[in-house]
Amino acid sequence: MRTLDECYNEIKKIDENTAISKYYIRQLAISGKIPVVMCGRKRLINLDGLINYLSSSGTAENNSAAENNRIRPIY
Repeated sequence: MRTLDECYNEIKKIDENTAISKYYIRQLAISGKIPVVMCGRKRLINLDGLINYLSSSGTAENNSAAENNRIRPIY
């Protein structure tokens, strides 16, 4: 779980020339397309969920937990 700034910095570490912006990540979080947990006024973003969403081009199969606004269980 990371804040928006931490997620953005991790994406930049992976790909320095990425076109992904903080605004885009924020919009994904607000719309429920990626797993998010509210902690007070902060949104904590599941970094693995964000990376999966970006790498899968947003297919519904990989984002069913995000659409339900839940974090998938890890077994």
